[in-house]
Amino acid sequence: MDLLKNLTVLSLEQATVLPYLTYRLAHDGVQVIRLEHPIYGDPNRHIGENVLNEERMNSYFLCINAGKKALTLNLAEPEGQDIFHRLIQKLEIDVFTTNQLPRNYKKLGIDYETLKAVKPDIIWLGVTGFGPDSNEGAYDPILQARSGLMEMTGETRGAPQVLGIPLPDMGTSEHAYGQLMKALYQREATGKGACINLSMFESSLSWLTVPITFTASFNKKSTRRGNTHEFFCPVSVYKTSDGFVYLAVGNDRQWQALVSQDIFKALDTPAYEKNAGRIADVQSLNQRIEEITINHTAEHLIRLFKSITLPASKINTMAEVVADPLVAGKLLHSKDERTGTRITLAPPPYMTPWLEQSNKSLSFPPRFGEHNKEIYGEHLGIKPAELKRLQENKVI
Repeated sequence: MDLLKNLTVLSLEQATVLPYLTYRLAHDGVQVIRLEHPIYGDPNRHIGENVLNEERMNSYFLCINAGKKALTLNLAEPEGQDIFHRLIQKLEIDVFTTNQLPRNYKKLGIDYETLKAVKPDIIWLGVTGFGPDSNEGAYDPILQARSGLMEMTGETRGAPQVLGIPLPDMGTSEHAYGQLMKALYQREATGKGACINLSMFESSLSWLTVPITFTASFNKKSTRRGNTHEFFCPVSVYKTSDGFVYLAVGNDRQWQALVSQDIFKALDTPAYEKNAGRIADVQSLNQRIEEITINHTAEHLIRLFKSITLPASKINTMAEVVADPLVAGKLLHSKDERTGTRITLAPPPYMTPWLEQSNKSLSFPPRFGEHNKEIYGEHLGIKPAELKRLQENKVI
């Protein structure tokens, strides 16, 4: 059932953390309306290639903004705040989200107390870098550095590295999704709205379960280990004759299965029977394994590992990931009715009923202020002449 399709979210969003959250909500059929400043807009609209040959619709913006509508509104103007509060009432907004700095909440008329007075059961979500008492700006790599995520990423003797994806951004989005679901359940049960303050820094820290416990409880240093695992061996990337494979041996039974194969029999020694022995000689053991794998193709090794139920995979390029049979059928799509441009989008973590019914298709990422006329005109009843004046005065 599409339990969320009657919900409306108004989001004063930019960059990644909130756009990814509302993109996830769009997968559920939620009506998502993004708010942007009428002059500056979302900076991410300008990032990447200008694939549509038009302003503010660059490729980076297209990745996580399908399935939404877009309004422009200047909340620094009294008229803008009046329109904003009318939107909350007239559209019966269920959830308002923002990633503005906290010092701007009251100034822009978007703080929880103000919106609660406009709509008592509203669910309000504010995402900040370091909590509602901090006005420090936070980009994803800064959060990776401060939280220790970079300390855990990279080669053992190399420099710290950023992750290949923006985990503080997208991880916070997922945590926000969960908090919103709880708030919606609470409202259904009690009729009460909610005020949720979510810190990207705290979200980032929550992923460091083992490193923090080991450091704070047992005074054990946790740091980056490249492709190896701190507790299990052999777990790493190994060169093949035509690429790389990742092999993960998680227990002694799996190790025995590996060394029972002819090409690995030379590794069947008492010193390696137990995981502790293998971990104690991890560097040498990995080198010996690679001296074997380098003489075989990745495809041959994967077939061998699968035949003895060992977790392993070829290191796929993004093109190979997209072509994977388990991926191809889950990809989402969006078509621009104006230009005919089609884009392929990453699969969702869960194929929602809404996506199934829509044939895994979402409306095209909205152009800057694309729905001003529809929403301000049809829903708020603002006449064309008034809309023109508001636009000329940079209110919308």
